[in-house]
Amino acid sequence: MSALQLIRPRAEDIAGQPILRPLPSARFRSIGPFVFFDHMLEQDYPAGSGLNIAQHPHIGLSTLTYLFEGQLQHKDSLGSDQLVGPGDVSWMTAGRAVAHVERTPPSQLGQNKRAHGLQVWLALPEAEEQCEPAYSYPVSVLYAELRLNAGPCRIAATQRRHGRADHRTVCKCEP
Repeated sequence: MSALQLIRPRAEDIAGQPILRPLPSARFRSIGPFVFFDHMLEQDYPAGSGLNIAQHPHIGLSTLTYLFEGQLQHKDSLGSDQLVGPGDVSWMTAGRAVAHVERTPPSQLGQNKRAHGLQVWLALPEAEEQCEPAYSYPVSVLYAELRLNAGPCRIAATQRRHGRADHRTVCKCEP
């Protein structure tokens, strides 16, 4: 059995939103399928301001966003335009390519608000890297397990709250 190792996250700023990012790090580019892990720290935004992550592309991975507090407006090149709130899971599979933005909803810009959440980037298996891009929201049940001591990890996403069960799970790793 491998010894557990401590990963100290580094502080970063993404468009004015402070985050702690343990992955990737100098010692670990990834752990299993996990290539980025961002803890969006609690941030209070005064009226007139908010989170504004400009349009950017993704390829060959999936992103999972979970909010503890606040709301984000997710818009992407697939035509998705979704408000994501506390307790919701936003799952975007980039596959061959997708571009998206994440912003404080315009309806909230005139008020004080707080943002706090997680965003995890998961590498797709090589055979899935060029799959059709997809966006699922909100995922009603999420199960994740990761044992760092050379054990398996498993991620599963199930039926969307307002739609059919059409989101497939592609992230698996074995010892």
